[in-house]
Amino acid sequence: MGDIRGFMKYDRELPRHRSVPVRVQDWREVYEPFPVEAVRRQAARCMDCGIPFCHEGCPLGNLIPEWNDLVYGDDWAAASERLHATNNFPDFTGRLCPAPCETSCVLGINAEPVTIKQIEYEIVERAWAEGWLGPTRSLERTDRRVAVVGSGPAGLAAAQQLTRAGHSVVVFERAPRPGGLLRYGIPEFKLEKRVIDRRLGQLAAEGVEFRCGVTVGASGADAPPSIPAGQQLVEVDTLRTSFNAVLLAIGATVPRDLPIPGGALPGVHQAMVYLTGANRVAEGTLDHPPIDADGKRVVILGGGDTGADCLGTALRQGARSVHQLEILPEPPLTRSDQDPWPTWPRILRTYPAHEEGGERLFSVSTAAFICDAAGQLRAVRADQVRMVTDAAGHSSFEPLAGSTFELACDLVLLALGFSGPERPGIVAGLGLQLSDRGTVATDARWQTNVADVFACGDMVKGQSLVVWAIAEGRAAAAAVDRHLMGESDLPVPVVPGQLPIR
Repeated sequence: MGDIRGFMKYDRELPRHRSVPVRVQDWREVYEPFPVEAVRRQAARCMDCGIPFCHEGCPLGNLIPEWNDLVYGDDWAAASERLHATNNFPDFTGRLCPAPCETSCVLGINAEPVTIKQIEYEIVERAWAEGWLGPTRSLERTDRRVAVVGSGPAGLAAAQQLTRAGHSVVVFERAPRPGGLLRYGIPEFKLEKRVIDRRLGQLAAEGVEFRCGVTVGASGADAPPSIPAGQQLVEVDTLRTSFNAVLLAIGATVPRDLPIPGGALPGVHQAMVYLTGANRVAEGTLDHPPIDADGKRVVILGGGDTGADCLGTALRQGARSVHQLEILPEPPLTRSDQDPWPTWPRILRTYPAHEEGGERLFSVSTAAFICDAAGQLRAVRADQVRMVTDAAGHSSFEPLAGSTFELACDLVLLALGFSGPERPGIVAGLGLQLSDRGTVATDARWQTNVADVFACGDMVKGQSLVVWAIAEGRAAAAAVDRHLMGESDLPVPVVPGQLPIR
């Protein structure tokens, strides 16, 4: 604790955003540079608590007070070492994580919490700038081969850990380039793809092999619905016989639909299909987005992160108007008595995209999509609703009498979340058991019901956060390493719901 009065002397401060009229004209990240001295002042606010609840809030168990103190002491190299001791990709979490560590910060009991996420971002960017993040190569190689299927944050974290343990690792990815939803689902203005590419360069230099444009699955009745032209199909049985272990990290990519009248109208699209096209244009692999909001009246259904990503993307494409509808009531600005510290609070979260335009409507349930005489989408019909809870604690939504309205639109984006992993292909081909929630079932050591086949990330946990994906990838990698070698020296984050590997 470098400054014992830092939390009393300094207020919480974050970098400024680039001006809205400027940033909506490009796809660059929205934040201005943050002066080094400002970062050190923010680190000085950390109280080095006797019980650092920020550790409990972080699924990775990041050593937050330690690297805060090192930043305050201007020892950035040591801060980077402590940060990377628990997190493979702080450049991802420093941009994308909603920072549950901050809502658990002890200072947050009666003041604004420490800017943990921003300090994390500053450490890793300094480390890249100074050249401290070269490849970490294993000095001893094993004769074990591991296939990792999926190159999102869980798959990449597992691949790096297993490679550093000395195994030969091949990552299979069906998309043209690695990165999963980091590349194709997260807009450039939140995560510039150069950030992914520099990490991929580090992994490749450490020995990870990437095979893209490959669909892993089965033929016959269990085959995927369609395989794009030019894609290679690798049978799951071939994968099992070619590798000593297979680790699946394919995510939870089945989107939730809205089964209401008009759902099949042209102009009604899943958010991830829309974002993928926009991201491919931003990275230069497509000339024009397949779904374009330019000049259109856009309605986004869903008030979470994906909805905000759609909002920022639509505004940059030149949407005429954007409305974001959320069925839940508008949350309070601060913690309620039902969300005591250090729990994750349900409060109103305003993303940079919300500063740029559009309108948010709460307590709204969409009843139908309406078309014109030519069969083209022209409006959504919706009701104002109120949430009611029965004696058993189950909530439902009741329309308010006389509250029905229509909202004109030309484009609807469904940002309603995801229900689990795709069943055809890998899951069906291997005969993987599913949990009651429709995710892939694993034991406490991340193993599925199929010998030598492991799984982690959203396909096991369900749709979740990037920090959870990295934590599960690290934990699963340690489990695979122990399975192959009888023991493992890989560090294991304590992930709730899974036993630590011993």
